[in-house]
Amino acid sequence: MSAQKEDYLYLSSLLRAREKNMLTRDRAERMLDAPGFEDCAKLLTDSGYEDMSQMNIKQIEDALAARRAALFRELEGLVPDPAALDLFRMKYDYHNIKVLIKSAAMEQEDSALLSESGRIPRETILRCFRDDRLRDLPGAIGAAAEEARNLLSRSANPQLSDFLLDKAYFAELQEKAEALNSDFARGYVQILADATNLRSAVRILRMGKDIGYLREALVPGGSISEERLISGIAGEGIASVFAGSALAKAAQLGADAVSGGTLTGFELACDNALNAYLADAKRASFGEECVLAYIAGQESELTAVRMILTGRLAGVPSDTIRERLRDLYE
Repeated sequence: MSAQKEDYLYLSSLLRAREKNMLTRDRAERMLDAPGFEDCAKLLTDSGYEDMSQMNIKQIEDALAARRAALFRELEGLVPDPAALDLFRMKYDYHNIKVLIKSAAMEQEDSALLSESGRIPRETILRCFRDDRLRDLPGAIGAAAEEARNLLSRSANPQLSDFLLDKAYFAELQEKAEALNSDFARGYVQILADATNLRSAVRILRMGKDIGYLREALVPGGSISEERLISGIAGEGIASVFAGSALAKAAQLGADAVSGGTLTGFELACDNALNAYLADAKRASFGEECVLAYIAGQESELTAVRMILTGRLAGVPSDTIRERLRDLYE
């Protein structure tokens, strides 16, 4: 039986108290306006980050990955229903599988690229992969991993392998949302799937691929069915398919991108639509939506911090970084 909203009371209160230390747009702007990288990085200590002012890009990446993994480990002992955390951790399981399958196909060893933030310890995934026992992995991921590896071997097309794993990932996301018995979680998975399918449609159309290729890329779980999306593309166009939805602005920018426009604004609008959905959780005093929104907010924050720090360290103009910065959870 799934946890009740009241079961989240303590954790919701704890995370609400922590929200005041999260990165805000104002703090992000001060980081962008700082005279140099060291000053920029030191401003992050106000949000509870370690001092990264003397780090290189690799060290920054490692520090942020460790921070995410530590958050998941802490919440693992606090969240009333593990499915709430699995909604976010499983992404890294599938990432790890993709890394191993591609590196094996290229006869390389890329275990350093594996994430520690997944549900399954990376050592377990590595062992099952090396011992050719992928089906021993828990749940649906084992069968999907084996099928994806075989598909890549037959087709030599890593994109098709990724598409297969993405479908399995979103099918699992739906199962976790149902296990939580949460309308908020169902809505989160739905808009995530819609955004993923919109992105796939725009990229594949820009590449000049056919509808059959797009079918391979589409994932389950969205509010717009595969057939509606495909018939809309062939008919009135992407923008009309998503008109009136949370992704309406993104779809219009996507249509422009298909015609030769930039992808930057389109990608930004997709992410901001998802962030806008999560922001609705601020209306709830407690419950699983508070926890889900906080975790998603932390993920968005880590992405923003990475973008700002690595950009400033590499000498990217602040205005360029600012244009690409997503909305933050505030």
